[in-house]
Amino acid sequence: MKLDMHCHTKEGSLDGKISIRDAIYLLREKGYQGMLITDHNSYKAYRYYKKNIMGKEFDDFVVLKGIEYDTIDAGHIIIVMPTGVNLPLLELRGLPVHLLIDIVHHFGGMLGPAHPCGEKYLSLMNTKRGKKSRGLMARFDFVETYNACESAKSNNAARELAERFGKPGIGGSDSHREESIGFGYTMIEAEIKNETDLIHALRSDVAITSGGEQYMFTTKQRIGRMNNVLIYSFWFYNKFLALYKKNSRNMELLKNHLYEYVPSHKEWKYKNQVH
Repeated sequence: MKLDMHCHTKEGSLDGKISIRDAIYLLREKGYQGMLITDHNSYKAYRYYKKNIMGKEFDDFVVLKGIEYDTIDAGHIIIVMPTGVNLPLLELRGLPVHLLIDIVHHFGGMLGPAHPCGEKYLSLMNTKRGKKSRGLMARFDFVETYNACESAKSNNAARELAERFGKPGIGGSDSHREESIGFGYTMIEAEIKNETDLIHALRSDVAITSGGEQYMFTTKQRIGRMNNVLIYSFWFYNKFLALYKKNSRNMELLKNHLYEYVPSHKEWKYKNQVH
């Protein structure tokens, strides 16, 4: 199956300019059999799809529920949870990456860094956490090895990273607008009907390849030298919203009864790791 595994929508991302319905139309026209929705810290687009489109249109196209999570310390992480697993916590940005990994794995999900060798603060290997924690990569389940909005240098480095740690590589367009969708792909030699199928495929030895065509008209390309201003602005924006969501995140952690706050470390930890 041919999937675009990094798609944003106007229903789910503030910077998304394409509707989920239009995204499906365009991907089908380009020969894709499915897509993974990866809006920033939001499942709104998937909820819209499930209520208004699923079972009524596009029977020959699979729409999978995913999310691109903004960690407080390790950039953007793509997450796929098993079919039917709903975690409100994943819509509350700002978790540290070590706790995010514990949570996702506890509930049977998978996760991996988006554009891991891309821009500072947004990408795992260009964050302090990614550079300092040598064992962190081993805890991920896959790596985004092709992102259509990244340079060849960035994508080649991501492929090398996946090969070094023996992780499957996925690809996607990172599309936010109509003209950029379908520029990146993941080919999986298996039938994928839902998120659980995708997780099983990524954990198995089926053939998985990624690639595509670079999308040259990104915001980064348009603003040129002003790109650093955009990066630092996003860093402040992410820090502010992470702080704003702190109380909501803490309440969700308490509800799960799996995590506890460790005053000596000033952080939450998975209970199995505390003692």
